[in-house]
Amino acid sequence: MLRSVATEGINTAFDRAALKARLADLAAHGVYVGTSSWKYRGWCGMLYDEARYVFRKRFAESRFERDCLAEYSEVFKTVCVDAAYYKFPDHRSLENMAQQVPEDFRFAFKVTDEITIKKFSDLPRHGIRAGKTNENFLNAEIFERAFLKPCETIRKHVGLLMFEFSKFYPTDFERGRDFVEALDQFLGKLPKGWPYGVEIRNRNFLHPEYFEMLNKHGVAHIYNSWAEMPPVHEQMTMPGSLTSPELCGARFLLKPGRKYQEAVDTFSPYNEVKELYPEARTAGATLVQQGVKSEGKRTTFVFINNRLEGNALRTIEAIVQ
Repeated sequence: MLRSVATEGINTAFDRAALKARLADLAAHGVYVGTSSWKYRGWCGMLYDEARYVFRKRFAESRFERDCLAEYSEVFKTVCVDAAYYKFPDHRSLENMAQQVPEDFRFAFKVTDEITIKKFSDLPRHGIRAGKTNENFLNAEIFERAFLKPCETIRKHVGLLMFEFSKFYPTDFERGRDFVEALDQFLGKLPKGWPYGVEIRNRNFLHPEYFEMLNKHGVAHIYNSWAEMPPVHEQMTMPGSLTSPELCGARFLLKPGRKYQEAVDTFSPYNEVKELYPEARTAGATLVQQGVKSEGKRTTFVFINNRLEGNALRTIEAIVQ
């Protein structure tokens, strides 16, 4: 049984005002720390005032999901928009999001999987395409038209665009070198001036050739804590892993070795830390410190998921302290 350790090593009471001040100071130094998504009712009483979303004496889920970004951005300066992974963004939804946040707020978007999936899995959401090869994999023209063009309307708020590649199998790429070559060609076709990052889920792809290719394009390797990936602190020690002089990104999603559904079952409803992961906290704090020391030469994004320890707010509070 996991015991609650939400108060170990951090203040007993969640200090919303102190966290807000600390995050604002870091953002002023080019370091943005936020969460993966933001629509979690379990954060009511900590980040969110539940009374703001009550309608006719009942909590209105639709009102909460529609409006809570504004309250989120009262404290945080960035968020990772996971929803963009499942469908291409549209002008209306992007502009609505931008209207809820202050001028200095930065969004990180996961690029839609229509671009990053090589072969569709058997998930129900893929419908009749399940098991089939994706004809739009690494299609630069579709990415520019269907993803970048809508983002133009809120470009000042775009801090990071991440190409997340799920785990590839030998039937997808026989060798990591084949993936590097395909990605190299794709990145070479992209419009310049956007903040690109790449996140992979194949630990055996983490070779010098991969890092060197990203460096050539000025694209950030996104350090990621995931089930079958090396811990972030190990990725950080790999020569050349800081691939961009201007951009650094990290996503702390799962403790290595833990399956996604196991984390959901263990940590829901994400209202408290249930299991400390000290190595992740240390790695996150190191990335923050390195970002500050770059003195504005490099923009750093660090995102924390509830499924890392149980409550991303508490994890971030510990990291930035």
